[in-house]
Amino acid sequence: MTYLKKSISLVETSLNRSAEMRTNPDALNTLRTDQTTRYIVLWRGKPLIDANKGSDIIYLAPNHPLVAATGQDLFLGTSGEIAYFAKDISSWSPDDLDVDAMQQFLDQTSQHHPLAQDGHDFCELRTIMAQLSPFNAELVATARSMFEWHRVHGFCANCGHATDQTHAGWQRDCPACKRPHFPRTDPVVIMLITSGEKVLLGRSPHWPEGMYSLLAGFLEPGETIEAAVRREVFEESGIEVGDVRYLSSQPWPYPSSLMIGCHGVATSDTITIDPIEIEDALWVSRSSVLDIYSGMHPVINPPRKGAIAEFLLRQWLADCE
Repeated sequence: MTYLKKSISLVETSLNRSAEMRTNPDALNTLRTDQTTRYIVLWRGKPLIDANKGSDIIYLAPNHPLVAATGQDLFLGTSGEIAYFAKDISSWSPDDLDVDAMQQFLDQTSQHHPLAQDGHDFCELRTIMAQLSPFNAELVATARSMFEWHRVHGFCANCGHATDQTHAGWQRDCPACKRPHFPRTDPVVIMLITSGEKVLLGRSPHWPEGMYSLLAGFLEPGETIEAAVRREVFEESGIEVGDVRYLSSQPWPYPSSLMIGCHGVATSDTITIDPIEIEDALWVSRSSVLDIYSGMHPVINPPRKGAIAEFLLRQWLADCE
């Protein structure tokens, strides 16, 4: 099977991250006010989108009131002659905030800032990412991961002192012990496990009814990708796996994972789930996967577009050569 990265959301684009600019404060300050520079704005991980144009990302000029609002910014990089920044205004509190609805598995709420135009709202990235261009998706995913890292890493893990944002948002430094801190990425293996014409699917207990996906789990220190695939599949389902090969990857900003897509060939068929890890696992035939995608399966709903699991399943269903 041939897996094409360009078909997956949140993959590499024409963005030049221009890391050499991050330690040049004078150049960055010039870019911050250059009228060709464009900002994307996020609130609590949600990007500002234009609901009137099919959930398109809003780009703002440096003189827009939302850009001037209280909050940190992040230099994302350049593309052509345009510099891109992200602005986090999470300190803003909407009057009609529905906290319970926001804490659902998939946040369907939207928030409108009084300084934004009508129809420009903050929406959950997972609900719109399949509609975004690869370039827009990369910018938003990067900003979402980075702002979340800043939110939870405000203190030095070495001495406990408050840290300062440096390097245009790509580093935090401790003024007390001088320890630098860098953004983290958590590697996760996600596995297309097959046995002949069957694929292994599972579900977590907190997922919506009818939602199944490929098995996945975090890599552990000192572990290879192949070993992680075999270990996670056996721990969750009792299935033993032989040959493993890498297929493709996807950054997943929830909060900052790298999904490493692999294909593994099962060497056993009997499923014995770990109820602490997953709620259910089952073998699904290729014809049943076709029913899932067409919305005709009696139990399993179609997978959510944009995630690498949906892409790997779709490619296996098509048996791309």
